[in-house]
Order: sequence, then structure tokens, then C-alpha cells
Amino acid sequence: MDPVTIIEITTAPLATETLLARLADPENGALVTFHGVVRNNSEGQPTLHLEYEAYPDMARVTLQQIADEIRVRWPDVRHIALVHRIGRLEIGETAVIIALTAAHRPQLFDALRYAIDRLKQIVPIWKKEVRPDGAEWKSEV
Repeated sequence: MDPVTIIEITTAPLATETLLARLADPENGALVTFHGVVRNNSEGQPTLHLEYEAYPDMARVTLQQIADEIRVRWPDVRHIALVHRIGRLEIGETAVIIALTAAHRPQLFDALRYAIDRLKQIVPIWKKEVRPDGAEWKSEV
């Protein structure tokens, strides 16, 4: 099976099992995932929910850039999924899933950390933290 890259910006709830099934490959012996989940607080303040907005076309381009960077730095990574949800998300819902596969695990942990750090640095996604006393826009970048 050729390497797979999945890049998505979506308003639909993220389905982990469906995403991981798209990465299934008998050549893979390792799979690591990161799930960014909406929590009920931020910087000591209660959070009611989050609202994510993105510039979708540019977000897809920069997510692809991250996948390309991973393939250069960690050539043994086989499959890459970078999926971010936008819209209103309630506490406990998944906002982002990053999944990487390879024949062996060692390089995957560093590549996964790199992926989420780069996503927060360069992908044009913004979130509004809605609190009991108001709301504040924060940049994911």
C-alpha cells in the first residue's frame, strides 16, 4: 500500500475509529494518535464551550505542509492524518486528531509532537473561548 495522507477541516464530529480504519495497513506495526479535546477551563477560568473558525483552503495547505515536513524529517512514517474540526464544540468533544503510522514506533512520538506544535504555529485556525463572563478569541497559531 502506498503512503496515505489525510488532511481535513470539517464541521462534523470526528470519528476516530473511521479515521484509523482509513490508515489500516498490514505493513504498519505502530500507530500513534493525539486527540485535542475541549476542556472545561482555560488559564484558571471556566469554559462553557469553544467555537473554532478557520480559513479552510489555507488551513488545508498548511496541514499538507506539516505532513510534507514530517515525511522529510521522519522518512519511515508511512501514513499521516491531520484532521481539525471547526464550529461550536462542547466540553469533551474532540477538536483535532493527528494519527501517524510506521513499521516501528521510535520515530512516531517525536513526529507526533512536531505535528501538533507546528499545527499551533502555522495553521490558520482560531478559537473563541466562551466563558460565563464573556468570550475571547485565541489563535491556534
